[in-house]
Amino acid sequence: MRRSCCFNRRTEQRFRLLAISTVKSVSVKVKLLLCCCVSLTLLVFYATSSSFLLWTNQTPFTLTRFTDSRKGYSIVMNTWKRYDLLKQSIMHYSSCPRLQYVHIVWSEPDPPSDVLLKSLHLVVKSKSKDGRQVKLNFDINKEDSLNNRFKEIKDLETDAVFSIDDDVIFPCSSVEFAFDVWQSAPDTMVGFVPRVHWVDSSKGEGNKFIYGGWWSVWWTGTYSMVLSKAAFFHKKYFTLYTNEMPTSIREYVTKNRNCEDIAMSFVVANATSAPPIWVKGKIFEIGSTGISSLRDHSERRTECVNRFAAAFGQMPLVSTSVKAIDSRGIWFW
Repeated sequence: MRRSCCFNRRTEQRFRLLAISTVKSVSVKVKLLLCCCVSLTLLVFYATSSSFLLWTNQTPFTLTRFTDSRKGYSIVMNTWKRYDLLKQSIMHYSSCPRLQYVHIVWSEPDPPSDVLLKSLHLVVKSKSKDGRQVKLNFDINKEDSLNNRFKEIKDLETDAVFSIDDDVIFPCSSVEFAFDVWQSAPDTMVGFVPRVHWVDSSKGEGNKFIYGGWWSVWWTGTYSMVLSKAAFFHKKYFTLYTNEMPTSIREYVTKNRNCEDIAMSFVVANATSAPPIWVKGKIFEIGSTGISSLRDHSERRTECVNRFAAAFGQMPLVSTSVKAIDSRGIWFW
């Protein structure tokens, strides 16, 4: 009886020791796992916050640069009485490695002042790097029309055009990557701001359409346009837009002060029968909200899509779900 009692006590002690050692082992593993999770979270947070705070100097990758002037790109920037924003944008983009020319689309009633011209030329000169000198030009227009941003530019020396608004900033690394993507498909429109259209099944027989904004793109995972507020395309599309696009579309754009970006998407899609390419990039909007914040914005854009499709005699826009991502700068993609 006494032996049995001792045996039971010894067995109980062994089980206790085994349970304690198991708990300690599990505890150590849990602590190690928590440490790894915390470290990974801090690393991701640091990378994200630093990229947000340092957008003006983002050039983390060294790419092969081409010396041929036609291998660089020109910025065509639309502006309207926002001189501080214009100066800030020019200051930022002038430091982008392969930028060669800046063309400012000026549609104000009065020409740019001497003070503004001198200020912008000084900014461009101070920000140009690596022995290159970015050239700055003003394209003065007598008529105030959104079509001006796509007028043919006679002295445009690069094939690549980066169309941008004066209140939108992208890191130079993102712009350079988008330029690389465009070079792989130079007939295509390559941009940062996707939009979508789809058939309105409640009207007509497949010839009525609905315009969808960002949330429609996010929900469906598809797009058929990239807006010209931040997009690369070939300079030949200026000629097609001005001389070959149906005149009724340009008249509609001038009258309603809207949808010139949709019209350019139609022009490119009609010429290529191919979808655009959406490039993932961080956007910093430094201006106030524009017409996209109006209540009936989607309805107006839907009307544009249907009018333009009727003018072209077909729907040229092509939908896709492809997105270009620069995987060198992120862990997960």
